[in-house]
Amino acid sequence: MPLWLTRRDVQSLLTMPHAIDVVEQAFVLLSAGKTVLPLRTNMGIADHRGSLLAMPSYVGGNVDALGVKLITLYADNPTIRNLPAIQGNFVLFDPADGRLLAILEAGYMTAVRTGAASGVATRHLARADARIVALFGVGAQAPFQLEAVCAERPIEQIFVISRHFENAQPFAHEQAERLHVEIIPTADVEGAVRAADLIITATSAHHPLFDGAWLKPGTHINAIGAHLASAREVDTTTIRRAKVIIDQTSACLAEAGDLLIPIAEGALRAEEIHAEIGQIAAGDRPGRVDDNEITFFKSVGLAVQDIAVASWIVRQAEARGVGQRLEE
Repeated sequence: MPLWLTRRDVQSLLTMPHAIDVVEQAFVLLSAGKTVLPLRTNMGIADHRGSLLAMPSYVGGNVDALGVKLITLYADNPTIRNLPAIQGNFVLFDPADGRLLAILEAGYMTAVRTGAASGVATRHLARADARIVALFGVGAQAPFQLEAVCAERPIEQIFVISRHFENAQPFAHEQAERLHVEIIPTADVEGAVRAADLIITATSAHHPLFDGAWLKPGTHINAIGAHLASAREVDTTTIRRAKVIIDQTSACLAEAGDLLIPIAEGALRAEEIHAEIGQIAAGDRPGRVDDNEITFFKSVGLAVQDIAVASWIVRQAEARGVGQRLEE
């Protein structure tokens, strides 16, 4: 009988350190060509101002998992129906015979695995002594981004920059208590960038958030917010100065304006992208080579992250007796 896991079940099982390890493994298998990752399907529901996204994937190797994440996007939900704008579930199948194994709530899992991707990049690219972070954005993804970098580096101080400063203050207070790190809301973007060893951009911005000339040698950047060819969070100066690493070549060259705009300007050639993060994690390509290097990781989010994490969650649930069995 298939297993049903609620959001609370998933939260009881999934930790950020485990997610980072699992996502790293998925990236290695992706870069090794041991995954199947079709383009996601986005089906509009015009009658109800919504859409359904389906993101199937298969991860081979020792993960050997098959599944699909199903996400609904209804922008009017919060104001009209008192429901979340984004809702999702993950459906896991047995890759050997196609049996339904589990259905689990996907919202929390998605947030954690997105943070975990930055955790993997931080593990391989940030300086070992990185202690100061500048975070752009205080939305739903921001807490998980901070949790991931704090899991991988001895972070002591975090500057938080938000388009609406009044939102940064309660966020900073809450996360400082949760992560036991000094967190400072600030409107001084230049000062925060110049001080930072590690920068996180997790916004819906369409234009660069800071001047790349402000970056000090040795800075690492995790850019996870812009997923449109016409939108970017970092400027061309940043890309020129940095060693560029991505989650997947084809996805980033289709969706990542942070890279596509500099390419269109002639400031970057696709072949100058250093590596996929999976190649670095596998040891096939070098990551950071010295403490002065500026490194830039661009992630657009991939279904292989979901399938690897979902499979891990289900194995944990079965071992611990968590969740509810559904009648066939």
